[in-house]
Amino acid sequence: MDSSECCMGYSVKFSLAEFEQYAEDVKKVKATPTDQELLDLYGLYKQAIVGDINIDKPGITELKGKAKWEAWNSRKGMSNEDAMNAYISLAKKAIEKYGM
Repeated sequence: MDSSECCMGYSVKFSLAEFEQYAEDVKKVKATPTDQELLDLYGLYKQAIVGDINIDKPGITELKGKAKWEAWNSRKGMSNEDAMNAYISLAKKAIEKYGM
């Protein structure tokens, strides 16, 4: 996969400024996205900004932390650019679905 291709196979390239704008805009949607949508956004955001997960897995009693860890860990190996493109695509869908 070329570095300018998103996980959907479409060739798109977004700037860091666009990524940051979508990260802010998706927080302003009128209705709360589903838990799965939020976890997907979180995992892609962390992969885009930090890269592969670099923290220990939370304990079994920390359900929210464990879910977020798993969402990020599921993106392991994805390039920052691919994660950024996938994040923007998902954020656009959430904004269209829930409105701002």
